[in-house]
Amino acid sequence: MTKTVIDRADRLIADIVGPWASEKHERLRKYIDAARSVRAKYLPPRGTGGAAYIELFSGPGRSFVEDEDDFIDGSPLVALKAARQSKTNFSDLHFNDLDAGNVNALRQRVEKLSRAANYYSEEAEKAVDKITYALNPAGLHFAFLDPYNLESLPFSIIQRLAALPKMDMLIHVSVFDLQRNLRRYLQDGRVLDAFMPGWQNSVDVNTTDQVIRAGLLEHWRVLISKLGTDTAEGIELVSGPRGQRLYWLVFVSRHELGHKLWDDIRNVSGQGQFGF
Repeated sequence: MTKTVIDRADRLIADIVGPWASEKHERLRKYIDAARSVRAKYLPPRGTGGAAYIELFSGPGRSFVEDEDDFIDGSPLVALKAARQSKTNFSDLHFNDLDAGNVNALRQRVEKLSRAANYYSEEAEKAVDKITYALNPAGLHFAFLDPYNLESLPFSIIQRLAALPKMDMLIHVSVFDLQRNLRRYLQDGRVLDAFMPGWQNSVDVNTTDQVIRAGLLEHWRVLISKLGTDTAEGIELVSGPRGQRLYWLVFVSRHELGHKLWDDIRNVSGQGQFGF
């Protein structure tokens, strides 16, 4: 269970994040706005397929920023408000978090803004099956996958989402986790087996950690391409205030326009790409 505090604004729980969360949210906000015209084609009166927004690790909807003594919206509220601001709302919202307390707080916050949300509180691998079953396969959907570590995002989740023909994804891949636990993951194997099946056959473990991390990411990207969709070339590295590498933000889409929109908005800080 993650650490929480009480938000002064509504007396509901908030999780605790670093200052870099705002940068992640800015990319999410910008992409949702940039995609408004495309999204509108799937919404009445122009279309009927729908445009859903999905989070499998949603949190409580508000966050306390460490070292700044400030509360900010979490990604579910960022996404919901960005869509409303663009005047092109999502047709439905699907929020999951294993922690029932997070789901309860999120529900109370979201219901002040929208009645189009569905809530789940279970393992992401189970929730994704229910969510994808509920989606119209003719719609245009967007999933923001923001797990705390690699173990929480088995590749089967990406497979399930990618089975829908028009599913874009923005995925947080923890460089910090991969860097801190690399040797343990290589020795034990179970986390990497779930996150990127078949990695042993494509990565030379008898080299430097940096080369290994680069090889693992490339193997993961190849696995995604075999699903008929592709990661964008522009993978953004987000770093901490002391230059520590924290995570990659990886955009996934099978459509050229999605990649173009991501390329237009992805660099909000000038930090650059990759970094192992």
